[in-house]
Amino acid sequence: MTIEPDQIFRSGFAAVMGRPNVGKSTLINSLIGQKIAAVSPKPQTTRQQQLGILTLVEAQIVFIDTPGLHNPHHKLGKFMNDEAADALGETDLILFLVDMTEMPPHEEDHILVKLLDDLDECPKVILALNKIDRVEAGDVGRRAAIYEQLLPEAIPIRISAIRADQLDDLLQTLVSNLSEGPPLFPMDQITNLYEREIAADLVRASCLIHLRDEIPHAIAVRMDEYTERGDHGAYIRTTLFVERDSQKGIVVGQGGKMIKRIGAHARAQIEAMSGRKVYLQLRVKVRKNWRNSEQALKQFGFQRWE
Repeated sequence: MTIEPDQIFRSGFAAVMGRPNVGKSTLINSLIGQKIAAVSPKPQTTRQQQLGILTLVEAQIVFIDTPGLHNPHHKLGKFMNDEAADALGETDLILFLVDMTEMPPHEEDHILVKLLDDLDECPKVILALNKIDRVEAGDVGRRAAIYEQLLPEAIPIRISAIRADQLDDLLQTLVSNLSEGPPLFPMDQITNLYEREIAADLVRASCLIHLRDEIPHAIAVRMDEYTERGDHGAYIRTTLFVERDSQKGIVVGQGGKMIKRIGAHARAQIEAMSGRKVYLQLRVKVRKNWRNSEQALKQFGFQRWE
């Protein structure tokens, strides 16, 4: 793709914000047309910023996939909130997602609105009213009006990220609100992360999908090896860290059944992302209270603590 000399081209950053599990990563994957962000049914799948880079004929939009803002209970939670808040001060647009199936708006939606109100200079906000596919058609307008009252100056668009409803309208709105400028990244680049980093996120997302509610958020994934093997694909070796011995037993499962299930699901997701076969080896270790350990957070890639 090339830009003609007399062509008007627009570019900029759009921070995707919202409370946990409103569909931020699903939306970015749908817009990019490829799975680059880990998705699971549980909140807080995203733990740190990831860029999703969409290059169109007329524009390049760099989406910042931020962790869902929430009330933190440990240093990891504070890190996630800081990552999300920082993105708001470095962006050209804000894409604010809400979940139309939730009524009335959640307390955390109000916290996010307050965060925007406190900005010295708030960028243009586009309010994406998500999950309209899960709301009765006759009730969509009433629910939308209630959410629109939260952000009366925002541009509202009703969408379904998972079904791709109205995503073309959303894209055109984003493009029209960007400033003229050249591409910010190579036009064939789709994210700022390497495959090994995305693979680690997909392993953790698999844990979120298969494990009990109290276990997944106590898991960190360390990528120990990611080796290319030519025509044989890639060899991946990872360690899953939990905080207690009892959690390790649950992750491994009786006779190793759970860790095998997690590995099979994660391997399929990584192969779909990378387009080639992979061999995935998982092991589990205990690192007590790692979410409140600055040393552990550094080790697992949360660099804010340096």
